[in-house]
Amino acid sequence: MGFQPTPGPSLPSSEELALYLEQRGELSKPWMLQMLRLTKLKEAKASMDPMEYMARLAEAHADLMRLGEFWKGREQEVFSGRYQPSQLIEPLPGSPEDR
Repeated sequence: MGFQPTPGPSLPSSEELALYLEQRGELSKPWMLQMLRLTKLKEAKASMDPMEYMARLAEAHADLMRLGEFWKGREQEVFSGRYQPSQLIEPLPGSPEDR
């Protein structure tokens, strides 16, 4: 008997992911849009020509790489979901500098 991976938690559908991102106000974040794009591509894979799928996957990868190191200085927001505005760019809400 070969290796049988244990089923993990199911991933959200593209519709569920889009609704979640919309509710959190994160549809304007390029890395979140890439996640949604890849989810939609994964859902369409079975109905696509394999060469077209690979071409669209390569396009998505190229677009993701063009984002560069967008996360530098924003690690907390990007990787843990906790937004904390930079004190250099914008003051903290409620601080004396906040207008």
